[in-house]
Amino acid sequence: MTHSANYFQKSRRAHRGPARRIGRTLALVLPVMLVLSGTLAVTSVNWSGDTSDSMLTASADDLSKPRTSRAPQDILRDKLLLELQEKDPGVALTHLQREVDRHPSLAEHCMSIARALGRAAVQAYGPTRAQSYARPVCDTSYATGVATHQNR
Repeated sequence: MTHSANYFQKSRRAHRGPARRIGRTLALVLPVMLVLSGTLAVTSVNWSGDTSDSMLTASADDLSKPRTSRAPQDILRDKLLLELQEKDPGVALTHLQREVDRHPSLAEHCMSIARALGRAAVQAYGPTRAQSYARPVCDTSYATGVATHQNR
C-alpha cells in the first residue's frame, strides 16, 4: 500500500506544471507592485497646500473660462472625417449608419454629417471616385454633399 500511495503523490506533484509557478509568482509580485504604485501615487500629490508647483493644479486661465463640452454629433463628425482620410468613405458611411442605429438621437444630425463626409470625400478622392462610395445613408445626403461640392 505504501508503494501505491507514494506513486500517487509523486504523479500528482509531477503534473502541477507552470500554472502553479505562475500563480505563486503573481501571489508574491502583485502585492509588492500594488504597494509601490500606491506609494508613488501618494508621493506625487502635493500635500503641502502650495499650489504653485502641483501637477494637479489647473492654470488660472483655465479657471476663468467656462468649460465647453462638444456635442456628440460634432465628435462623431470629426471622428468619421478622420476615418474617411485614413481608410475610405465607405467605412465612414458604414460607421455613421451604425452610430445612428445605436444612438437614435443622432438621426437628426445624420444628413449634415453625411453631407460633410461627401464634401470631404471630393477633396480627398476627387468627384468621380467620391461618388462611387455613395450609399443610401441618411437620404443619400452623402451623394448630395459630393454633388454640391463638385459644382464649386
